[in-house]
Amino acid sequence: MTVPAFEEYVPAIDCTCAGCAVQRRTAAAALPTRQGGHPAAHGARRALVLVTAAGVVLSAGLAEAATAVADPAPVTDPNPVADPGPDSPQGGPGPLQGAGASGPSASQASTSTLRTTTRAEIISRAKKWVTAQVPYSMSKYWSDGYRQDCSGYVSMAWDLAGNEWTGSLASYGTRIAREDLQPGDILLFHNPADPAKGSHVTIFDGWTDSAHTHYTAYEQTTPHTRKQTTPMAYWSNSGSYVAYRYKGLSTGAGGSGSTTKFPGAGKFGPGANNAYVTQLGKLLVARGGKRFYRVGPGPAWGSADRRATEAFQKAQGWKGKEADGIPGPDTWRLLTTGTGRDIPAAGGTGQGGSTAVPAFPGRGYFRSGQSNSHVDKLGKQLVRKGYGKYYVSGPGPRWTEADRRNVEAFQKAQGWRGAEADGHPGPETWRRLFA
Repeated sequence: MTVPAFEEYVPAIDCTCAGCAVQRRTAAAALPTRQGGHPAAHGARRALVLVTAAGVVLSAGLAEAATAVADPAPVTDPNPVADPGPDSPQGGPGPLQGAGASGPSASQASTSTLRTTTRAEIISRAKKWVTAQVPYSMSKYWSDGYRQDCSGYVSMAWDLAGNEWTGSLASYGTRIAREDLQPGDILLFHNPADPAKGSHVTIFDGWTDSAHTHYTAYEQTTPHTRKQTTPMAYWSNSGSYVAYRYKGLSTGAGGSGSTTKFPGAGKFGPGANNAYVTQLGKLLVARGGKRFYRVGPGPAWGSADRRATEAFQKAQGWKGKEADGIPGPDTWRLLTTGTGRDIPAAGGTGQGGSTAVPAFPGRGYFRSGQSNSHVDKLGKQLVRKGYGKYYVSGPGPRWTEADRRNVEAFQKAQGWRGAEADGHPGPETWRRLFA
């Protein structure tokens, strides 16, 4: 009988079964002693491997004498989750590796001397790792010197002087509201109680729906860098993610002939024909004003420019002369820096693209046996949002299991689980559904 050689089992990174998921999380939490792990944990793990090896050796003779038995059916998770969250422990702050490794880390440098960059440059750098399919690692470094984990990825995209982690990235950004997110901003969750559990960061690249329930995220996680549609703010710990904007962000609008300095109101209005009008139009289109332009934008001022500018101004809550459709210094500053609120979709209220949300009537209206207009309104909105597949007929005013299952599908699409996705609408479900 040949005695097999045993190694510590490491589950495949692409295996989705529950057992491998637990094994990966356990292995991630057990950091090496030199990185702050507990020595006893590693001793226990070695002992487990030895006991397992001994058991297999003792049973080998019995297995050889027994008749052949068919392989058991594979075990599947009865409640699979599309994406339960990041499996991405990270390293701590440190210098670049292979490029200035002897220099100070970014956390030791003054944030007042940050390198300037633009949104386009941040996204361009993020795309390079996606194209290269950079493998996830909390201990390896890519050819550009940045650590191949989630915080190293953002350090690279923001062009920081060294590798940061989720506990220090916030010092390089300014906290913003989620509704003000723009490409190149980040969504950051740092768990101070246990940084190796759940802490993660993604790069925002734009909303994928008018209700702002999902966005395009660039992130570094297992097995490699990816770009994909993600629930706002993330699959797990969604409420704990905070939005930040890089402090060294250039105010440049980017592109040939663009300028951030306000050229003066005289460059806009009837009869104006110049490059500033073209730049204005392109900025307005990028902020939700595309529907106003049948052609262009172009250098000749037209009604489309005036209407789009007015819509942007009203989205900021301005009225009267402050929303006359002619850009002033404040309008120009918000457009060229990518700040302020976007132009709402047709029929919106001017509050960052959201339409008026009816008041939540209360949970009691959405229970078995209830029949009212609120149930009917809820069902029709679910259908409009694409969550009506469980309706055989209707929807109608009587609460049914079809209503509950459709609500549950919508809640799970937000990344919620457990009691947060029980199929009974609460205030936040109602707000997102009618946003």
